[in-house]
Amino acid sequence: MAKSALGLSNPELAEITGLHRNTLNKIDQGAGKPSTAQHVRLALEARGIQFLESGEVAEGSGVAVRPPM
Repeated sequence: MAKSALGLSNPELAEITGLHRNTLNKIDQGAGKPSTAQHVRLALEARGIQFLESGEVAEGSGVAVRPPM
C-alpha cells in the first residue's frame, strides 16, 4: 500500500533503496530479513509514508486497513 500511495514500482523502489527487485518481491510476499524490511520502511517514511500500529491514529487524512470482522 505504501508503494502504491507514492506511485512507486518495485524497479523505482529498488533504485531508491539500492536493493534488488527480487529482494523487494520477497518483502512484498512477507518474506525477507527484518533488517531489510526496516531499510525499506525508513526509505518510505522519508518520502512521507506513516506506518501505524493497531490503535494508532494517523496525522492528517489517509487510508487504513481494518482487520476482517
